[in-house]
Amino acid sequence: MITLALSKGRIFEETMPLLAAAGIEVTEDPEKSRKLILATTRPDVRVVLVRASDVPTYVQYGGADLGVTGLDVLLENGNQGMYQPLDLRIAACRLSVAVRADYDYASAVKQGSRLRVATKYVGLARDFFATKGVHVDLIKLYGSMELAPLTGLADAIVDLVSTGSTLKANHLVEVERIMDISARLVVNQAALKLKREPIRRIIDAFASAIPSA
Repeated sequence: MITLALSKGRIFEETMPLLAAAGIEVTEDPEKSRKLILATTRPDVRVVLVRASDVPTYVQYGGADLGVTGLDVLLENGNQGMYQPLDLRIAACRLSVAVRADYDYASAVKQGSRLRVATKYVGLARDFFATKGVHVDLIKLYGSMELAPLTGLADAIVDLVSTGSTLKANHLVEVERIMDISARLVVNQAALKLKREPIRRIIDAFASAIPSA
């Protein structure tokens, strides 16, 4: 049995065409089913649904043989003990700094002000601002990041941005792009040795179906 770890939402939806290229289809809609383990049209392949931040953990410790997860999750939470054969070029977005539209971010940085930054990407944010020589107090949040500048909790946020429509709707503006993000295929190293042929076939099928740049 080969187990693939996915998270619900955009990554799940955009992984489906890649699975189809490998001759694999999930037999149930995760939004309608309460099951956390989903069967596929291949009796030797199943999908487990986990939190996006937990996908690397399941793969690293063998709870899943393969997984699809964002580069942001890998960089923030660690990517040891896994083989990363493919950038799948799906779920594309960017990690950025955003502030209230009326906040003069450039002046605050230039004057050496100490910024309060809300984010769930504490490690990535710390490294980014350290390279710029900007002093920050980091506030860890898990959701509704846009509220932080609006309520005075923080001067800025570091979060994923796709279209920018959520920022705009909340009167925030993107002031710095930290990095581009996309989903990666990760593979348990032991599983790759023990189940080499079937896993390699899935990797090759994914590779052939990756959207062109």
